Amino acid sequence: MMQILLAGRDLPSRPAFKTALVESGARVTCLDSGQQTMDAVSEKSFDLLVTDETLADMSGLALIESITISQPMLNCAAVSSLSKEDYHEASEGLGILMQLPTAPGRKEADALMQHLNKILSFKVGS
Repeated sequence: MMQILLAGRDLPSRPAFKTALVESGARVTCLDSGQQTMDAVSEKSFDLLVTDETLADMSGLALIESITISQPMLNCAAVSSLSKEDYHEASEGLGILMQLPTAPGRKEADALMQHLNKILSFKVGS
């Protein structure tokens, strides 16, 4: 079963997004803060981290930057209101799978899972 971590206050309250992830066969864990998330990924293996734009104690991009130091193979996606160009500039080098809109729903969850499944099947098949 795929393990997905949603970090932030708003993502868990997006029922269509979370429900689509669960219906795809994933187990979803929700945490509010960056520190809780960093602790969780150091203790347990996750297939995907999805961050809100802002968490209780840091930005989503700052969280991903911190986590990639210790968990460089963790797949990540981030909610961001930045333009595509500004997002690319802000997230360059972090290896983020996908930028999500500020109110992701089923469509975005499905696209994210398709993208993640392709990556994971490529890693397994390599």
